[in-house]
Amino acid sequence: MSTPEFPPEDHPSPDTPWETTENRESGTRARYVLKLYVAGLTPRSTTALRSVKDICERHLQGRYELEIIDIYEHPSLARDQQIVAAPTLIKQLPLPLRRLIGDMADQERVLVGLDLRLKDAGGRPPT
Repeated sequence: MSTPEFPPEDHPSPDTPWETTENRESGTRARYVLKLYVAGLTPRSTTALRSVKDICERHLQGRYELEIIDIYEHPSLARDQQIVAAPTLIKQLPLPLRRLIGDMADQERVLVGLDLRLKDAGGRPPT
Protein backbone atom coordinates (compact mmCIF):
# COMPACT_ATOMS: atom_id res chain seq x y z
CA MET A 1 0.00 0.00 0.00
CA SER A 2 2.37 2.67 -1.22
CA THR A 3 1.55 5.97 -2.88
CA PRO A 4 4.44 8.09 -4.18
CA GLU A 5 2.71 11.42 -4.77
CA PHE A 6 -0.80 12.78 -5.10
CA PRO A 7 -1.95 15.08 -7.91
CA PRO A 8 -2.85 18.64 -6.93
CA GLU A 9 -6.55 19.34 -6.44
CA ASP A 10 -6.51 23.06 -5.84
CA HIS A 11 -3.89 25.77 -6.12
CA PRO A 12 -2.94 27.90 -3.11
CA SER A 13 -2.52 31.57 -3.79
CA PRO A 14 1.06 32.89 -4.03
CA ASP A 15 0.56 34.80 -0.79
CA THR A 16 -0.29 31.67 1.23
CA PRO A 17 0.88 32.46 4.79
CA TRP A 18 2.85 29.22 5.29
CA GLU A 19 6.53 28.72 4.68
CA THR A 20 9.34 26.43 5.71
CA THR A 21 11.48 27.83 8.48
CA GLU A 22 14.56 26.21 6.95
CA ASN A 23 14.33 28.10 3.66
CA ARG A 24 12.85 31.41 4.78
CA GLU A 25 16.04 33.43 4.28
CA SER A 26 17.14 31.89 0.99
CA GLY A 27 13.67 32.17 -0.53
CA THR A 28 13.82 28.59 -1.87
CA ARG A 29 11.12 26.03 -1.24
CA ALA A 30 12.28 22.65 0.02
CA ARG A 31 11.05 19.32 -1.30
CA TYR A 32 9.54 17.17 1.45
CA VAL A 33 9.97 13.40 1.64
CA LEU A 34 7.46 11.86 4.04
CA LYS A 35 6.60 8.33 5.13
CA LEU A 36 3.35 7.58 6.94
CA TYR A 37 3.24 4.25 8.77
CA VAL A 38 -0.29 3.02 9.47
CA ALA A 39 -1.77 -0.11 11.06
CA GLY A 40 -4.27 -1.44 8.55
CA LEU A 41 -7.49 0.35 7.68
CA THR A 42 -8.46 1.38 11.20
CA PRO A 43 -10.36 4.64 11.78
CA ARG A 44 -7.21 6.14 13.29
CA SER A 45 -5.14 5.19 10.23
CA THR A 46 -7.78 6.54 7.87
CA THR A 47 -7.93 9.83 9.79
CA ALA A 48 -4.13 10.11 9.75
CA LEU A 49 -3.99 9.44 6.02
CA ARG A 50 -6.70 11.98 5.24
CA SER A 51 -5.15 14.65 7.48
CA VAL A 52 -1.59 14.23 6.17
CA LYS A 53 -2.76 14.25 2.53
CA ASP A 54 -4.76 17.42 3.21
CA ILE A 55 -1.77 19.16 4.82
CA CYS A 56 0.50 18.15 1.94
CA GLU A 57 -1.91 19.43 -0.69
CA ARG A 58 -2.57 22.70 1.12
CA HIS A 59 0.95 23.57 2.23
CA LEU A 60 3.41 21.52 0.18
CA GLN A 61 1.62 21.28 -3.14
CA GLY A 62 3.90 20.07 -5.93
CA ARG A 63 6.91 19.65 -3.67
CA TYR A 64 6.37 16.52 -1.63
CA GLU A 65 6.58 12.76 -1.84
CA LEU A 66 4.33 10.79 0.50
CA GLU A 67 4.73 7.06 0.93
CA ILE A 68 2.07 5.15 2.87
CA ILE A 69 3.30 1.98 4.57
CA ASP A 70 0.96 -0.48 6.26
CA ILE A 71 2.96 -2.08 9.08
CA TYR A 72 0.80 -5.23 8.88
CA GLU A 73 1.64 -5.71 5.20
CA HIS A 74 5.31 -4.67 5.54
CA PRO A 75 6.48 -5.43 9.10
CA SER A 76 10.14 -5.48 8.06
CA LEU A 77 9.94 -1.84 6.88
CA ALA A 78 8.46 -0.86 10.23
CA ARG A 79 11.13 -2.81 12.08
CA ASP A 80 13.92 -1.23 10.00
CA GLN A 81 12.66 2.27 10.89
CA GLN A 82 12.05 1.28 14.55
CA ILE A 83 8.34 2.10 14.34
CA VAL A 84 6.86 1.38 17.77
CA ALA A 85 3.37 2.86 17.28
CA ALA A 86 1.05 3.74 14.44
CA PRO A 87 0.31 6.08 12.93
CA THR A 88 3.83 7.48 12.67
CA LEU A 89 4.81 10.18 10.19
CA ILE A 90 8.50 10.52 9.36
CA LYS A 91 9.83 13.63 7.64
CA GLN A 92 13.03 12.44 5.99
CA LEU A 93 13.70 15.62 4.03
CA PRO A 94 14.35 18.44 4.49
CA LEU A 95 16.60 17.77 7.45
CA PRO A 96 16.39 17.49 10.39
CA LEU A 97 14.58 14.18 10.38
CA ARG A 98 11.37 14.37 12.42
CA ARG A 99 8.94 11.74 13.75
CA LEU A 100 5.37 12.44 14.69
CA ILE A 101 3.61 9.64 16.52
CA GLY A 102 -0.09 9.33 17.28
CA ASP A 103 -3.04 11.54 16.44
CA MET A 104 -2.58 13.25 13.07
CA ALA A 105 -6.02 14.90 13.19
CA ASP A 106 -4.49 17.91 14.99
CA GLN A 107 -3.22 19.65 11.86
CA GLU A 108 -1.48 22.44 13.79
CA ARG A 109 0.59 19.82 15.63
CA VAL A 110 1.49 18.12 12.34
CA LEU A 111 2.44 21.46 10.73
CA VAL A 112 4.75 22.26 13.64
CA GLY A 113 6.23 18.76 13.42
CA LEU A 114 6.91 19.23 9.71
CA ASP A 115 8.70 22.49 10.57
CA LEU A 116 6.10 24.69 8.90
CA ARG A 117 5.20 27.95 10.61
CA LEU A 118 2.39 30.44 10.24
CA LYS A 119 3.64 33.95 9.48
CA ASP A 120 2.15 36.92 11.27
CA ALA A 121 0.65 39.81 9.32
CA GLY A 122 4.09 41.43 8.95
CA GLY A 123 5.52 38.37 7.17
CA ARG A 124 7.63 37.25 10.13
CA PRO A 125 7.37 33.86 11.83
CA PRO A 126 5.69 33.89 15.24
CA THR A 127 8.02 34.30 18.21
